[in-house]
Amino acid sequence: MPSTHAQEESYTLRLHHFFPPSAPVHQQYFVPWKNAVEEESDGRLKVELFPSMQLGGTPPSLYDQAKDGQADIIWTVLGYNSGRFPKAEVFDLPFLPTTGAATSQAAHEYAMQHMQDELAGVHPIAVHTHSPGAMHTKDTPIESLEDVKGLKIRGPSRLVNKYLAKLGAQPIGMPVAQALEALSRGVLDGTVIPFEAITAMGLADITTEHTMFSGDRALYTTMMIVAMNQAKYDALPDDLKAVIDAHSGIQEAYKIGKIMDDADLEQIHKIESGEQPGTIHRLSEEETQRWQAIGQEIVDEWITEANEAGLNGQQLYDDANQLILKHTGN
Repeated sequence: MPSTHAQEESYTLRLHHFFPPSAPVHQQYFVPWKNAVEEESDGRLKVELFPSMQLGGTPPSLYDQAKDGQADIIWTVLGYNSGRFPKAEVFDLPFLPTTGAATSQAAHEYAMQHMQDELAGVHPIAVHTHSPGAMHTKDTPIESLEDVKGLKIRGPSRLVNKYLAKLGAQPIGMPVAQALEALSRGVLDGTVIPFEAITAMGLADITTEHTMFSGDRALYTTMMIVAMNQAKYDALPDDLKAVIDAHSGIQEAYKIGKIMDDADLEQIHKIESGEQPGTIHRLSEEETQRWQAIGQEIVDEWITEANEAGLNGQQLYDDANQLILKHTGN
């Protein structure tokens, strides 16, 4: 039985991430998550939210902030730490994801099965992906492969950038939080992100050409994580660990993915209705297949790389794909 002192002691959890406070996931997930954790712990857990890198550092440093205890909980993109999470990279492969909700559940299940070693030192609350990634440019409509050639496109991770290069673009790797300035200064011609991030990141008036693809597989996504410092979690009494546990797991991954999916639909509607500037280009099935064929080259190369690194690349890819199919309902 926990001591009376342990039962009465309170704990403050500082939750740090790089998205602005206006972002749908901050407003619709982290604020309710904070409120639920505080209420169910009778106020013994206090969660302080720090969006927009308010505690300092850069988005790529967030994972280590959780691991080292500079922050208690973080939310970040694993691909910002290139080469550090090789098994997570499978979710960056072109035309693998379906919806954010389904692919997020698949990502969480995959991470629990395959990535315990890579995630040692943090306590995962939710592993997920963002909603379907699309291409957004300033001045150039992308209606075919040829339109991409030579454009400076921001990508979030090694594999996405490798794919952009194979398409003929000039990939520039950077966190999405830096994209607005880079686009404004002409460093970038465009970026790949999900639709839900356009308004949150201030891009609605500058990236007005938007490209989507045929079929139920999106251009790309990337694996993200909500992670807690392991020592902070371990120091909690059992009843407070149970509160954190009740708000961790695959259902949390689903919630985040679904919020992003819904925000995507809202953003697309704003563009199509004229509420926001822009044009959406939906590529035909035939044109999409051209992009997918190049994407398959990236898949094949990644499997070979993974095998050479001592991983079973084909098995990891097959497992990720099967989990996505399972959670998509196919």
